[in-house]
Parts: sequence; structure tokens; C-alpha cells
Amino acid sequence: MWRLGPNEMKATRGHAAVSVTTLLVILPLMAAFVYSALVGLVYFSQRALLFPGATAAPTPERARWGENVYIQTPDGEVLHGLYSQGESDKPCVLLFFGNGDLVDNYGFVARALAARGVGMLAISYRGYPGSTGSPSEEGLLTDGIAAFDWLSVRSTSKIIVLGRSLGTGVAVDTAGQRPAFGVILVSPYLSVVSVAQMHYPLFPVALLIKDPFRSDLKIAKVRQPKLFIHGRRDESIPLSSGEALYRIAPEPKQMLIYDDSGHNDIFNDSMVGDVILFIETLRRDVP
Repeated sequence: MWRLGPNEMKATRGHAAVSVTTLLVILPLMAAFVYSALVGLVYFSQRALLFPGATAAPTPERARWGENVYIQTPDGEVLHGLYSQGESDKPCVLLFFGNGDLVDNYGFVARALAARGVGMLAISYRGYPGSTGSPSEEGLLTDGIAAFDWLSVRSTSKIIVLGRSLGTGVAVDTAGQRPAFGVILVSPYLSVVSVAQMHYPLFPVALLIKDPFRSDLKIAKVRQPKLFIHGRRDESIPLSSGEALYRIAPEPKQMLIYDDSGHNDIFNDSMVGDVILFIETLRRDVP
């Protein structure tokens, strides 16, 4: 049987030691490189992740509900919206949808409101179908104010701001700066940065995020009557985030929790019924 000599055994052990040492140096460097690459990917793709509905699709020639309207923003963008005018003595709902949504999808809401004489305006954020520009937090908040001001001029109705998911941040900011009659927040959050940290716990989200949407810092200015609605099974924006915002919101306020609803199935006929009840209660309680 062939055996290694003493010198060969020492050389083999030496090579093994060098290999292990090399691995101990290389592996952390490789891990750091991969982590840095992932951080870079998240940083540069974050707006595509946050605003997945932003496309260059044109406005349909024929509106599925209401009428096509176009709103000029102070910074030169043009927003497409759908507008269903209600009765002059009844409120009008200003709707800010979620990040992957379309104004076309809310015909069932507009029709349910119209049956009670309530109007609705839903806007397509900048960069979304029919609107110019590119989305960002600053841009969307500008869009919200522009839409409220346009509706204030177009209609004498009191305005109720309704935000869904990402749109709740726009709704909170708008209601904090404009005299909304009431505020409805469907699947709201403390902030986008806090929700993103839940979904990406291994990344320094607070240092990377461009559009934090800090509703937690703005809700104190929203002193109008507020209705919070959240699904207990919501995995996109956990109920805990909506409840936390509700706790720090000033009165008057109320919260409805739907035990069997998640994030994408919450906007249904039953929920619209609760929205209408809130609106009609507002009309009775506030002259």
C-alpha cells in the first residue's frame, strides 16, 4: 500500500489549511457582494414595485362610467379622471385608488353612489393610463390636491375623500390640507416605509426608500369624521398597520374590520354599503 511521506503529509495539511482560510475570506466577501447587489436591485426597482399600475396606456375613447375629464396640475402634468356628477345638495366622493389599479374598475362604486344622488371623481395618478408624467410620492400628493381643487370649482357639493391602499396616503395628505367633508380610508397604513420593512426585513428600507408616504406624521391634521376599513386577512398591508394609524388619528373616527376579507377582495358591494351609510350619517350629523 502506498503511503504519503512525512513531508507530503505536511504539504497536504498546509494546502488544506490554506483552502479553508481562503474559503473563510471569500465566502463573506461573496455574501456581501450578493447582499449589496440585492440592495441595489431593490433600490433602483422600488418605484416599479410601488407603482406597478403606471403605464403609458392611452385613455379609452369611451368611458366605462361617468365622463372623461382632464385635470391640470400646478407642475404641468395632466391627469385623466372619470367623473360622475351627483345631485347638488349631496356630497361627491373623490377616490384615490391603489397602486396597481385603474379608474375604469370603479364603475360599480359610482353607480351605487349615483343611486343615492352622490357623485364621484376617480383620478388616474401621473404616469398611470391617460395621465402624463412619472409617479412619485411628491407627484401623487400634488395630484391629490389638484383633483380636490378641480372638483371644488366644478361642483358645489361637499367633498368626501376616499383612499384605498396606497391611495390612503394621498387621501390623508389631501384631507389635511383641504376642507374635506369626511374621510374614508380602506386598507390604510402607518407609512409605506413601515409596510415595506415588514415585507423586506433584511434590508435597510428606511435608508433606501424614496417614497415613504408617512401617514403617521400627517393624520393629526385630519380632523374631519373618519371611517377606517380593513380586512383581517390582509397580507399586503397588515391589519396591525391600519389599527396603529387608527389609534393615533384624532376624533371623530370609527373602524370596521372585515374578518373574512383580505387586501384585494375587500372592495365589494357590502363595503360600498358601509361607505354609503357613513356618507348618509355624515349628512345627518353635519349640516
